[in-house]
This record gives sequence, structure tokens and C-alpha cells, in this order.
Amino acid sequence: MRLKKPMIAVSAVALLAVAACGGGGDSGGSGVGNESFSEGGQAGQNQEVREAPAPDIQGAQDGGTVKVISVAGLNTMDPTEAYYVNTSSILSGLVTRSLTQYVWDDQAKDMILNPDLATDLGTPNKDYTEWTITLRDGIKYENGETVTPEDIKFGIERSFDRATFPEGAAYSNQYFLNGDTYKGPYSSTGGCGCVEINGMDITIKMATPFPDMPYWAAFPAMGPIPQGKISDPAKYKLHPLATGPYMFKEGGYVPEKSLELVRNPEWDASTDPGRHAYPDGYSMEFDVPTATIDRTLLSDNGDAQNTLSYDNIAVQDYVDFKQQADDRLIIGSAPCTAYWAPDYRKIKDIKVRQALAWAYPYADVYAATGLIENVTRIYGTNLMPPGIPGRVEFNPLEGHTPGSTDAEKSKQLLKEAGETGYEIRYLYATDDPLSVQGKDAIKAGLEAGGFKPVPVATTTAQLSTVRANPDANINVRSAGWCSDWPAGSSWIPPVLQSTNLKEEGLGSNYSVFSEPSVDQQIKAIQTMPIEDQPAAWNELDKTTLTKYFPLFVTGYYGAAMMRGSNINGFEDDTVFSMPTWKDIWLTQ
Repeated sequence: MRLKKPMIAVSAVALLAVAACGGGGDSGGSGVGNESFSEGGQAGQNQEVREAPAPDIQGAQDGGTVKVISVAGLNTMDPTEAYYVNTSSILSGLVTRSLTQYVWDDQAKDMILNPDLATDLGTPNKDYTEWTITLRDGIKYENGETVTPEDIKFGIERSFDRATFPEGAAYSNQYFLNGDTYKGPYSSTGGCGCVEINGMDITIKMATPFPDMPYWAAFPAMGPIPQGKISDPAKYKLHPLATGPYMFKEGGYVPEKSLELVRNPEWDASTDPGRHAYPDGYSMEFDVPTATIDRTLLSDNGDAQNTLSYDNIAVQDYVDFKQQADDRLIIGSAPCTAYWAPDYRKIKDIKVRQALAWAYPYADVYAATGLIENVTRIYGTNLMPPGIPGRVEFNPLEGHTPGSTDAEKSKQLLKEAGETGYEIRYLYATDDPLSVQGKDAIKAGLEAGGFKPVPVATTTAQLSTVRANPDANINVRSAGWCSDWPAGSSWIPPVLQSTNLKEEGLGSNYSVFSEPSVDQQIKAIQTMPIEDQPAAWNELDKTTLTKYFPLFVTGYYGAAMMRGSNINGFEDDTVFSMPTWKDIWLTQ
């Protein structure tokens, strides 16, 4: 799953913050450390079948409007394409429903997978190549029309269309029967052949054993979409029909800028085991500078008391929040990894790729982009972050201490490769101060390490388009990835499996990495007994990063979000590192 904004020159875009002053040194950084980064279990591993309606929250009050402010805008709100953590979280939590859902469990302090539109979490056949679920009765869209199994089928088939929905989860097609040939209902005829309907029962057929289907079923793309003109992609992304407790106010969505949500009168709490709807609505404003967000939340005056942000606070504001508003800080972890991805087609010598990892100024970038060491970012090694089942720590770069920079080692490797002065072209956004300051820190580090850095200017609005273009005039992409579900199958295939560039584009393989032996091993693991897969994914992570070094990790994510004093029920959604929207209420 993609982060809140496309990664650019820095390794921090999902944890936006105003750049901190100063910073430097090979092992320096913010000097603020070891708060509470979680190395425990991966979010959402636990499953439960709860009955509807969701139990009342003790003391919760109805009414009021929650204000949300964020630097990161919403690029598309079509459920089929909503594949950034903020778009997925807002839709799933408040607006649209899917076959399954995640619900916060206050006792476990974790998100638990539960049914949503389905009556349970699905029943697989013996080899996990078919999943059968039963759709609940009484589900309606905001316009009063009844949700049908055919709408679920259409929603699933729509998700196959990579041309119409390029920001969607391209790699998911491989799991579904005929996903390699079916191009979606706007390009292909006859349906995918992967969904069968028998009354209210829906059977989903897979091309390969897929034990993780109940997790994937929680994404907006695995929900109902009405057929016909009403779901025309050009219009639907501006106003998807709500099945959850809130709907888009008419004309209330301005892409990248704002979103107004009001109550959906057709939502029936008696059909929903996970959601509450205490506030009257939500007013969301985007593209707000981090400094403004931090000052607003810290002041806690007037409307700020009813305001929250899902962005992380900047390092320079962290001490003030700890001293003045510690009870309003939401500290948590996130199942996400930030990394630099050298283009495997262009930077062919492994020594050059390894030299980049030695030259990269980790601590300086953290400081320049406002990251808080061991709170909002922690140095890392494996592609798969802590908590993934079967994960065992390894270091793919011999002798390298995570987070350390060694310019001389970088120069040595470049000399051995005969590539001293190698040109590195990477993106940054001229209209984002965070990106500009991160670009400068990276440029200084790469120059010290013997490279010729060439920052390539773009704008925030064009970032995802340029980065996703295989022919863009860059040779390194700064990237980030978050778990779709708690398993290695949500990491290795999307990030490291070869893609058909002509038909699929980069997908989420930002290294443009392609090795037949790795592709073969991915397919082999997917057919292994379920209990053997976790260790096999970890071993493939280790083998690939060590042997080929297609990317290097710049850090794992953490959360330090903030709320006004009237906001209640706001926890760290450990699946998305976003607010627990379903439980939020306002003190009146």
C-alpha cells in the first residue's frame, strides 16, 4: 500500500513535517530518541467475528463537526483506486464499506480484522484457491438503492483495470483467476470469470493459493460499485456512493484541497459490526503547512479543540507537545518501510548501488525533514518491517551500521567500480519546503561520497506521475511501502517482482527490479504450505537484498499525531497509521 503522498527526494513524505534547524554528522540526528517505536506483532493479525451493531462507547456523545487538517491531500477518492493510506483509511473508516474491515480493540490496543458487508470472514476451499462469503441483507447506498452481490462482483472486476485506475494495486491482479488477461469491465467483455454468485453467496476464485484474502477484502476496492453511468470513473472519483455512516456533501470535495462529509441517512448501524457515527460530520482541509498545523493543535483554542491531524508533528515541536500537551499526542507504530530504489536497468553495477547506501546521509535527512528518531522513524535493514510473521533481522550490506554514513567507503566502492563521479538523478518538489530541504541534505551527502547528484525539479501535483513513468529522466526513486496485510506476500511480490512495463508500468516495483530467479521463487513460495511461507518470505527478502541489492532501507515508520482536547476515541490505527475514525466522538 502506498503512503499518504508519493515519496520524492526524502525518505519522509508520509510523515510530513517542517524541516528542523541544523542537523548533521554521521550519527547525529534530532537527539530525541527511543520514545515508543513498536517492534511487536504486526497490526491486524488477529481476527474476530463480531455481531452488529458495534457496541456503544461508554460516555460517547453525539453531535459536532470534527475538523481535520493535513499537509497531504487526497489524490483520488474512487474506491477502486484509493491505495494511499490516507485515501484508503478515510474511505474505509467513514464512507465506503468492504467485505471485511479492521476495528480497534481497546483491550488488545490493536486493529482486529472483522466482517463488514460479509456475514463472516469467508470460507476457503482446501487449497485456498476459492473463498466463499455471504453478503449481509439490508445494505444500501446513500441514494437508497440496495447493494447487491452483482455490485460486489462489478467492484472486484473494476479493480483489474490498470489503465483507468493506474494508482490502484496493480500486483493484486495476479492473485485472481484470469487476472493476467482480464482488463476490467471498461476494456474486456464477459467478466473476469473469477466471481460466481449464488443468491447472497459470493465465491471468489484465485489463480494461486491466497490465504490472505480476508485481509485484502478489507480494502475499498473490494466493495460494491453500482453499474452504469452512475459509476463513470471520471465522476465517481469525485463522489463515490456512500455505504458507510458518512457521505460526500454535494460539491464538498475539491481534490488535494478539501473534503466535507455529512451523515448518510441510508446507513443502518444494525448491519455494521464495526462503525459508530457520533459526530454530525467532518470538515477536512489539506495542503496546510506543518508549522500551522502544529501551532493550531498546540494552542487548543476555539475550533482547534475539535480538530485533529493525521500528520506527524515536527521534531522542533516535539518537546513542546510533550511538556504542554502530552495527553493529546498519539504515539504509535506503522507497518511501513521507506527506502531508496536505484533503477536496476540503469545503475547496473552492484557496487554503485551499495555505494549509495554508504553515502546516503540518513541522520541529516531525518533532521532536515523534521523526523524524530525512534519515534517517527527508526533506522532499518530488512525490507519487511518489524512484526511481519517469520521476519528475522539481517543486514544486506556487510559492515554497515543502520543509519550510518561513510563517505570514504562510498568513494572506495565507486573507485573499484570505475565509476567515480557517477551521476544520480532524483526527484524533489519545488513547492514543498520539506522536499527542498531534504534534497539539499541528500545532495551534500552524495557529493561527499563521490557521486555527482543532479536533483530533478517537479511539483507536488506531478510527483506520482513522474515517479511512476518508467522513462522518466531519473535513475533513483525514493519510495515507501506499507503492509496490505500482515505477511511477506504483501511485501516481496509488490516491491520486487518483475512487471510488464508496457502494460502495467512500474506498479510498486520502484527499482524496476527484474530477476527471473526471484520471480520463480515468489511463485514457488505462494504454493507452499501456509505454515512454511513466513520463513520463506524472510529468506527471499534476505537473499534478494544481499545478492542483488536492488534497494536500501532508509527507515521504518512511527506515528506522533495530535488532537484537540474535545476529540475522543482517537487511537493509532496500526494498519494505516491513521486515526481510528470509527470510534471518534466530540465532547460537547
